Amino acid sequence: QVQLVESGGGLVQAGGSLRLSCAASGQILSTYAMAWFRQAPEKEREIVAAISWSGGSTYYPDSVKGRFTISRDNAKNIVYLQMNSLKPEDTAVYYCAGGPKSRTYASAYNDWGQGTQVTVSS
Repeated sequence: QVQLVESGGGLVQAGGSLRLSCAASGQILSTYAMAWFRQAPEKEREIVAAISWSGGSTYYPDSVKGRFTISRDNAKNIVYLQMNSLKPEDTAVYYCAGGPKSRTYASAYNDWGQGTQVTVSS
């Protein structure tokens, strides 16, 4: 069993930056893949970024590509999401996810955090 806890959310002005963190604990496999998803009110949950166990392979949808960066520190069991040039449409609850393989769809991930709110004002 793996527990994930997100932190770093908050209120930021458009054009600003935030860094989200996700701390993992429990039975973590050495090949544990992780990702970030987000869900805005009345919207479906969508992929924000994904990273392989080694950190050597990442994925970003076009909506955040060039603005967001995912990284991980396996020694500390932490994954980060650096968000730059934030836009009001980035406003959502951001969730950390983990699973055996890196994928772009939510059902591939077994473990989920409780989420952290990110609000971007215009």
